[in-house]
Amino acid sequence: LRQVSDLSDFSRGHWLRELLCRGEELSHVQSSPDGQHLLLLQKSRPPTLSRVVAFQRHSIAGADLEKSWQPPQPALVGLLFLQSPVVLGSWVLAVVWEHGRTEVWHFVVAVGWQLLQTLELCQGARARVVSVCSQGASLVWCEERPPLGAHSDMSKCAFRFCVCARALEVGEQGLRLGAVRIVLHNSPEYQVLASPQHVFLVPAAASFATTSKFLLIWHPQKAEFTITAPSAGFIHSKVLRSSSESDFRKLLLGSVGLLSCFAPLDIHTSAVSNSGGLLLVSMKGSVSIVEPDGTQRHIFDVEGGSLAQGSPVQLKTFGSLLACVLAGVLYLVDQNSGRLVEKEVLSMKEVHFLESQGEEDSIQLLSQTGIYSLSFSKPEDSSRPEPCLVEMVFEEACRYYQRRSLSSSKLTVEKLKKGGTFQAPVVLAAILQHSLYQKQKPAQGLQDTYTKLLSTMSLELQSYMSLELLKACVVCAPESEVESYCKELVEQEVSRILQSDMDKDNLAYLNSVFASFPKAAWKATRSCLQLQQNGDGLLVARATPEVWKKVLCQPQLEEVGQNGMAPLFELICASFLRFKPKWLPSFVELTQQYVSSSWSYSSKEGPEGRVPLYKRALGVLAQKSKHGEADDEMELELLLCSKRPKAVLQALHLLIRLKQWPRVVEVAEKFSKLSPLLNKEIFITLLAEFAQHRELDPYLDRLWPLCPAELSASDVLTVVLQHLPHSQEDPVPFSSEGNQLTVGLLKPLLQRVLQHPNVQDEMYSDALQSTAFPPPTPPREH
Repeated sequence: LRQVSDLSDFSRGHWLRELLCRGEELSHVQSSPDGQHLLLLQKSRPPTLSRVVAFQRHSIAGADLEKSWQPPQPALVGLLFLQSPVVLGSWVLAVVWEHGRTEVWHFVVAVGWQLLQTLELCQGARARVVSVCSQGASLVWCEERPPLGAHSDMSKCAFRFCVCARALEVGEQGLRLGAVRIVLHNSPEYQVLASPQHVFLVPAAASFATTSKFLLIWHPQKAEFTITAPSAGFIHSKVLRSSSESDFRKLLLGSVGLLSCFAPLDIHTSAVSNSGGLLLVSMKGSVSIVEPDGTQRHIFDVEGGSLAQGSPVQLKTFGSLLACVLAGVLYLVDQNSGRLVEKEVLSMKEVHFLESQGEEDSIQLLSQTGIYSLSFSKPEDSSRPEPCLVEMVFEEACRYYQRRSLSSSKLTVEKLKKGGTFQAPVVLAAILQHSLYQKQKPAQGLQDTYTKLLSTMSLELQSYMSLELLKACVVCAPESEVESYCKELVEQEVSRILQSDMDKDNLAYLNSVFASFPKAAWKATRSCLQLQQNGDGLLVARATPEVWKKVLCQPQLEEVGQNGMAPLFELICASFLRFKPKWLPSFVELTQQYVSSSWSYSSKEGPEGRVPLYKRALGVLAQKSKHGEADDEMELELLLCSKRPKAVLQALHLLIRLKQWPRVVEVAEKFSKLSPLLNKEIFITLLAEFAQHRELDPYLDRLWPLCPAELSASDVLTVVLQHLPHSQEDPVPFSSEGNQLTVGLLKPLLQRVLQHPNVQDEMYSDALQSTAFPPPTPPREH
């Protein structure tokens, strides 16, 4: 906290110091848009006496503005700075009184303050303005319209207030006051607070208990009102299509019963943040923000508990920081996270916030002795808090060295920094600090030894920074653009993780990404693996070997089952089942081709060493809540695409159970060519089915050619006799059902088997084919 200037910078600085030291109540302190004028609204001990004083910085010539009002002059309601949309950098000061009269003042260099025009806001002579604000090029105010009868019933005239708006355009030709627009009539008393796009209507302290249970938010561009009871989570919006619908009671029609059961709002102080939200401080010391859509978010709780009714609380936002002054203590809180950044006990008796012109990273306070600035970034001689990226480097380094260390003592960031043993995080942090701040503030030159490393990792750093910027865009984007941002963000995140080590933390993060953004994660997976169909309709992938290894890696069981984490291969298979199920068997086949080219068969180091890939895909399929015919077909495709003997036989048994006989014969013909052993297993399986029923009779001409050469007639008869159905009714061959196996059906197979040459005959085929028998005697040697 350092003093920027004393009060002598202002014209009549001793008057300003005397005014602040006198201890008189200042109900309003505001600086002009250009920061050259300070405006004070002083309320003296008689409540009817008010005075406005304007102090100019570095005054050369020109009179200061000083006006005071005494009874019977009406009270002053508001001081508003209005900027001209026509003349760039031009602004005027509007002084609004209780009876609606408005004076518009303009400051001219070397001349001073000049009264441009006096206007009448209200149309009725009996109207009384209770609150006013400026929204864009319009003035919005809440006025009281007393009933005509002097002795009217107060219960009948409770809703005697009206919220109005009127355009006030400041141009080169002067001022132009538009027509009065009734925003809401027959309403209770409201305090109007304007953000750049919305107007908040906060119930006054003296409002009735029934109408102080909710807030109103007016959206001028949509002609829409939002009714919100933030603590109860009630939000309702209604579009006002005509002026007749702007009645307060018609607005609440349909919500009265629900609103009546809510508790009254607990509001001690309210203010508008620079992001357009409404900051609320409750009597219990809780600070929250109400967004323009009506949702409420808690920020933090002030220390000390409940607040007194008259204790002043000042709120102001500077970027993402919320500054709050209460009982001589300044709190700086991060609005996004609610984290207390700084707590400063002030020695000044009374302070007021000022606009920090051109300095977004500092807070300016006006006190009795001068103007003080509280900088967010600490000076160079002290330890400046590190940015999030730099801190992340040290935390990641701690985890890395902790895994490699044999010591059981916990390695912390402080030990890593002070020890100086591990230079890699220190070097990387220095590079990050230099590259992150070289565009914002002039930084010290980077060491020559780090320059080469910086040039090497500059592209990676730019990619990471663009990723962080994209994350910030997702948080701040409107609802219509969130989906496109999320798609791009997920694609970058998935690509980044696939290029890094697939440890437990990254795998857990990937699981959360696939669960939160399934469609975006599916598109990101297709992009990273470059999955597409070629001209023949086959699935192809052009992923690098490093990416394939991360896709196919299977973590240890103790890393997966505990918290429901799924390996990346299972995540991708689940995405295939959800968005492109026809591609899943082809994808499993692609992965098996990569495995066969990278690892030897059944190698324990490879992904197929523990659980085959087709079984992992079948496990994902089994996790589906509903199982139908499409899932049976998918199971068949996964079993067949593996081309493993056990999987092919399992698929054959599944087809037999489903009685898909054409498909059974088709699969048998296709996979019998893979190996003689699989051919024998398939034929024996189908021969056993042939012996039990007559469903395979139409396909015998395609089935008998599959008979292996080493199978003899006795082997065929043994299989047939073992699988004949047991019947106690009619003796074979005189069955009445007509579905028994006959010798005539089996005769073509037996003839085919008998025609097969015997294995032992093949051993002596050379001798049997000789022209002479027995063979001639070999010549003897003498």
